[in-house]
Amino acid sequence: MSFRIGYGYDVHQLAEGEDLVIGGVVVPHEKGSVGHSDADVLLHVICDALLGALALGDIGTHFPDTDPAYKGIDSKILLRDTWAMVEEKGYVLSNVDCTVCLQRPKLKPHVSAMRSCVADILGVDVDQVGIKATTTEKLGFVGLEQGVSAHAVVLLERQA
Repeated sequence: MSFRIGYGYDVHQLAEGEDLVIGGVVVPHEKGSVGHSDADVLLHVICDALLGALALGDIGTHFPDTDPAYKGIDSKILLRDTWAMVEEKGYVLSNVDCTVCLQRPKLKPHVSAMRSCVADILGVDVDQVGIKATTTEKLGFVGLEQGVSAHAVVLLERQA
């Protein structure tokens, strides 16, 4: 068996008047993520982790923010297209583990829906998708509610 590990990290600024989309779920809040797409920090880090595991570059290489085709795009589409690249290379997902760093709002009530969304896109069981949320104890740009960040690690296994 051939295993590949990938890691992703992403940050988005928070601003009033924007939607807060995390893990394919709209989270009610007075601030949302700023970005060229829908700025879904969680789906972006999963894309980067998947691409990184197979040395395929990063999300900006495949879906550049200079391309008007991706303006406002639903990041679920980006994850679906990224996953197609992984499958084309002959790999399946063992698991993905993610952490979202956000001071407010609390994400716990939304984590189950996020896990289901990611699992549906990747065509895996929900128990292969780990999503955790944490604050930064009011420290840094996350703690000051200026931004949101996320980390993801994936383990891929080559199909026999």
